[in-house]
Amino acid sequence: MFTGLVQDLGEVTSVDETGDGVRLAVRSRLASELAEGDSIAVNGVCLTAVGVAGGDGVSFGAEVMRETLRRSSLAGLAAGGRVNLELPLRASDRLGGHVVQGHVDGVGTVRATREDGFARIVEIAAEPDLLRYVVEKGSIAVDGISLTVSAVGDDFFAVSLIPETIERTTLGAAVPGRPVNLEVDVLAKYVEKLVSPR
Repeated sequence: MFTGLVQDLGEVTSVDETGDGVRLAVRSRLASELAEGDSIAVNGVCLTAVGVAGGDGVSFGAEVMRETLRRSSLAGLAAGGRVNLELPLRASDRLGGHVVQGHVDGVGTVRATREDGFARIVEIAAEPDLLRYVVEKGSIAVDGISLTVSAVGDDFFAVSLIPETIERTTLGAAVPGRPVNLEVDVLAKYVEKLVSPR
């Protein structure tokens, strides 16, 4: 389980495609806290760390299966790209964001950005099957970042980024057309199931 509070911007150092999926290598200071088999969220996708290396070039690897490539934006990663990273929540940690599982519900697309004082508003187009769980002032994870929804339209929602988020996450450099991983609030899905059992 994660909180959506990004702990580091990692650098993708290699993307090796095979017939079975992709193996990523990522340089990050967080690698020093990882052991083989540990979970780590990469742009909001919970992956398993493999090939952890210490020393000056602290890095870790992760194998991304085809299912994950189909359901997330990780298929578009390339060497030199930046990714949002978060280690799993410890039982003793503060829950500063919201409950994030690292199970991406779908991919949205940045459709517009605009400045609003010191904040930046980012509008994200999303499919109706995801938007039904998105409410104004509710929580959503965008590329693994815990955010508050500031507006909801028929085919999009908006979030407002504070300077800290702009500076410390990949969403600060988001431009129209960029795909982003979306994870809706898991509580909304459970409530729907209870209210409308199938």
